[in-house]
Amino acid sequence: MSDHTMGVYFLLLVLAGALVLTFFIFQPFLAALVLAAVFAVILQPAYRRIHSEMPRWPSSAAFLTVLLTVVCILVPLGFVGTQIGYEAASLYTSLVEGDGKAQIAHSIRALEDIVGVYIPGADDFSDRLSENISSYAKMGLTWLLQHLGSAFSGVASIFLSLFIFFVTLYYLLRDGLKLKQALIEYSPLRDSYDESVFNKLELAVNSVIKGNLMIALIQGVLSAIGFSIFGVPNPVLWGTVTALAALIPAVGTGLVFLPIVLFLFLTGNMFGGIGLSIWGALAVGLIDNLLGPRLIGSGMKLHPLLVLLSVLGGVTFFGALGIFLGPLSLSLLFALLSIYRDIAKQAV
Repeated sequence: MSDHTMGVYFLLLVLAGALVLTFFIFQPFLAALVLAAVFAVILQPAYRRIHSEMPRWPSSAAFLTVLLTVVCILVPLGFVGTQIGYEAASLYTSLVEGDGKAQIAHSIRALEDIVGVYIPGADDFSDRLSENISSYAKMGLTWLLQHLGSAFSGVASIFLSLFIFFVTLYYLLRDGLKLKQALIEYSPLRDSYDESVFNKLELAVNSVIKGNLMIALIQGVLSAIGFSIFGVPNPVLWGTVTALAALIPAVGTGLVFLPIVLFLFLTGNMFGGIGLSIWGALAVGLIDNLLGPRLIGSGMKLHPLLVLLSVLGGVTFFGALGIFLGPLSLSLLFALLSIYRDIAKQAV
């Protein structure tokens, strides 16, 4: 083996060690770095528009874009998160003290009166079912409150992550193109392949994250408004659940709307049940058809089942960060498979 080959292998070994060491150094801030990269892609059009108004001051344009992010995104999310915690605690208290449990039992008894005509021998069904539902609800809400408490306990860690997020977002907006060119130069692949990978990842952010997740968020907001109008308790909490259900193919928001509408009918709120049904069909159900083509556009469209599996699998593997890393990892896989297909065709 020649000295040149030995030198190359030694360099690769040292490079691998340096990459592993750098990964462990950056690991505590991985969530903030990934979120900053995702937001930098999403906010790039806003940054370019602001930069076009002040072409000589790219730093000021990046700072204004970050400030816009704080005002329009993070502040509302903070209020919503606080409201979700309050409503979850209120629902848990209602179930424990018996008011919520009694209301559930009343609804199931009304359903039992209707079903009992066709299914004889359904005695005590409502009592057993209401006991199980209230028990599972209390278990789920206990888990939610425990994790909310642990999430808000590390205040110093949260502020540090936010600081890293904002600083990284600022520099990615201002110097993102320079970083992209540097990565392309250092990559051993052809520049065209590197550009293809970056383009597909950008399309994934715009299509999957800004598309599917943004539609789910809008549906959750409209659902919370409808729940509040038609007298559903804890509307923000159930609106958040609806936004998560909107990511599920085929059923989507109906997974939450149908039980709530049925609950309103069984509790005697006929106006609320009819109104919420119309609201769900018009204001929420049509959002996907109206805004989907505008938000997703002609970009990379993953199958809804793949989006669901990538989001759920990403959350299971990466935690909350998996909402972004799951679809991005899947898009990276498809980009690399596309490059491999091109190379294979050229080799034939």
